[in-house]
Amino acid sequence: MNVVFVTIAVGSDTLPVSRRSAATAATDSATTNLSLKMTDIAFEALTETGRGRPAPYMARAKWVMFDDLASLDDAEVANWLKTSHELVVAKLTRKQRTELGLPA
Repeated sequence: MNVVFVTIAVGSDTLPVSRRSAATAATDSATTNLSLKMTDIAFEALTETGRGRPAPYMARAKWVMFDDLASLDDAEVANWLKTSHELVVAKLTRKQRTELGLPA
């Protein structure tokens, strides 16, 4: 299993996988928002219940935006990050996965 770490700093950070993003975070003076790629089911559940909203410009790719990272459960966020990473890795070529040291 690959462990994913995200460092959030003032400004904007991205969790890259090869040349693709699995998550982005942006910080202003008061809050940090987080956008992640989700499964189809998670996208529907989170956006329909209002826990998250479709991420601007990325909703068609099933990205969800959370407006306040601090209000989310840490374990749930860690699980979403893991899933987002796995979804992006699944789209990489075998060569890209090998170059990154991921299972081909």
